Amino acid sequence: MAQELEELPLFLLHTVLFPYAHIRLHVFEDRYKELVHDCIHEERPFGIVLIRSGDEVGQVADPYMVGTAVHIEKVDYLEDGRMDIQVHGERRFRIRRLDESRPYLTGYVEPLTEHEIENESEAENVFLAARQEFELLVQKLFSRQEFNVQVVFPSDPVVLSFTIANLLSMENLDKQRLLETTDTLERVQALIPLLQNQNINMPSTSCYPVGAVELAEWITPN
Repeated sequence: MAQELEELPLFLLHTVLFPYAHIRLHVFEDRYKELVHDCIHEERPFGIVLIRSGDEVGQVADPYMVGTAVHIEKVDYLEDGRMDIQVHGERRFRIRRLDESRPYLTGYVEPLTEHEIENESEAENVFLAARQEFELLVQKLFSRQEFNVQVVFPSDPVVLSFTIANLLSMENLDKQRLLETTDTLERVQALIPLLQNQNINMPSTSCYPVGAVELAEWITPN
């Protein structure tokens, strides 16, 4: 018997959210206010998906078919029903069918399953290289003369891969490809040259300028 699809409200953004990452959203469109109210009332998640074509505001845009289901952690209610919400990415899904009958888009989705790692020795070498490059990048980003930064790596290879991906600066299409990849080893192998490139192009410094990429956690979607 075919697996039953999950009904999941969809929040469309020009942003890719990885599992295990946090993001804050400023919500003021009526359709998304209703989405948040429904998810809070029904104690259910919603999905964040990257827009393939169209805008965040106004009519329904065309989404990519793989996204991340999120759990609402905090809601701050503002004037006129607007909200600031903080959500946590939990798991990936693939959209099999779209429903436009509600004010917000709904997807009927299935889980995106990660393949098992077959070559453990090859994987360990790849993960070691990724951890070394990632630790170097974190040191360059956050170390100061006043204190040292110690990097504690997730023990789960899948969590490790998305933790690294979440920190790196890259285009949305590159993020989407990583999100859609179901082979952990392939994802980490793709991350290593990105890590190496950013390490080469980011000199160590005693101060770190905060730019648009670092502020992307605060998103105004509509």
